Amino acid sequence: QVHLAESGGGSVQAGGSLRLSCAASGRIFRRNTMSWYRQAPGKQRELVARIDSGGITNYADSVKGRFTISRDSAQNTAYLEMNSLKPEDTAVYYCNTVFYEGVAVESPRREYWGQGTQVTVSS
Repeated sequence: QVHLAESGGGSVQAGGSLRLSCAASGRIFRRNTMSWYRQAPGKQRELVARIDSGGITNYADSVKGRFTISRDSAQNTAYLEMNSLKPEDTAVYYCNTVFYEGVAVESPRREYWGQGTQVTVSS
């Protein structure tokens, strides 16, 4: 079983910055994708940023140029650096990882979620 622990959330003024961390532990395959999602009240959960084991990244259009995702493979830790925060960034941010348990084509797909960390941006 894999456990994801998020930290770094909090309350900031618009224009401020926060750095979120996601520490993964347990039986995790080395080749994995880590992502940050967010969910605001009354809205669907959306992908914010994603990084694969090779360092390829993807970002939601709404955060491009402001957020940066990175990872420390040795520690299985993902980070989300958030700059120029806006009130519309207010949400619960969730860490996610996806990997396949083996190298065979029929290897099962595994997906795990953290419990979330609150980010609040005030105007």
